[in-house]
Amino acid sequence: MIARLFPDRFVLMLLGAILLGWLMPATGGALDVAQRISNVSIFALFFLHGLRLPRKEVLAALKSWKLQAGMLTFTFLIFPLAGWGLAQAAGSLLPVALLSGVMYCAMLPSTVQSAISYSSMANGNIAASVVGAAISNLLGIIATPLLVAVVIGAAAGVSLHSETIMRIATMLLLPFALGQFAQSWMGAWAVRQKRLLSFFDRLVIVIAVYVAFAAAVASGSLAAVDGGTLLVLTVVIGLLLLAAFAGSWALGHLLGLDRADRTSLIFAGAHKSIATGAPMAAILFGSGAGLILLPAILYHMAQLLVSAPIAARLAKGS
Repeated sequence: MIARLFPDRFVLMLLGAILLGWLMPATGGALDVAQRISNVSIFALFFLHGLRLPRKEVLAALKSWKLQAGMLTFTFLIFPLAGWGLAQAAGSLLPVALLSGVMYCAMLPSTVQSAISYSSMANGNIAASVVGAAISNLLGIIATPLLVAVVIGAAAGVSLHSETIMRIATMLLLPFALGQFAQSWMGAWAVRQKRLLSFFDRLVIVIAVYVAFAAAVASGSLAAVDGGTLLVLTVVIGLLLLAAFAGSWALGHLLGLDRADRTSLIFAGAHKSIATGAPMAAILFGSGAGLILLPAILYHMAQLLVSAPIAARLAKGS
């Protein structure tokens, strides 16, 4: 029963981190220590992202320029506009932090693993999915903080002043660049340690989610989330998910893509990366990350639940 409701164990890990942060939050000095551990882990995470992204794959995928342009346009323009529109429509029904979280979720890059897996299940263009997701995450290191600063801005306490730019550069861009630089002599090791590094990826995300929710409990901001608020947020996330899948499929039709490319676009376009979202939220929003991250966590769980039947249906029609 649990396997059917949560086909990915990572969903259970996220729920566990939320519950632990809610019931047993680190406070005071312990919270400071947990935040430092999270920051070090985030630095290591983006170093490993840089280490594992082959530069030759990025160059090869650029040949499918129409599909790649469609993926990036949907991820960083159309989807954020949809998130902004839904946040405006929700208005006074949700706290400001959750409205900011809905928009933040819409601004995240695509997933890597799940978008590729479901594209494969649905007989999509797997090579284009691999590279599209990689490019999306690479650009997301810069594009997502810029969108947050421009669109959400003061409501989330984020602006493009020198301190924010330095934090993004030192915690996200620098380790990624170091990973790319080290790829020539550590890349083979990273390939051999795929399972270990995948576990580390998930561990870092779980730590970031725990710290975010522990900080939210310590500040008292989670008191704003009651049953009615959670129900409204769930409806908003459901509408965002529906708009994402329908919109990405429609964009593929508009661009005249074949069925395999449209299938890749629907998953790369509709999926959002909690692997990037959780660590980045810790860097951008600090102690206010808990509530802002909640919509992205709900969206992540929902996209996994609905993608399997969609992939199966697309595979039958191909």
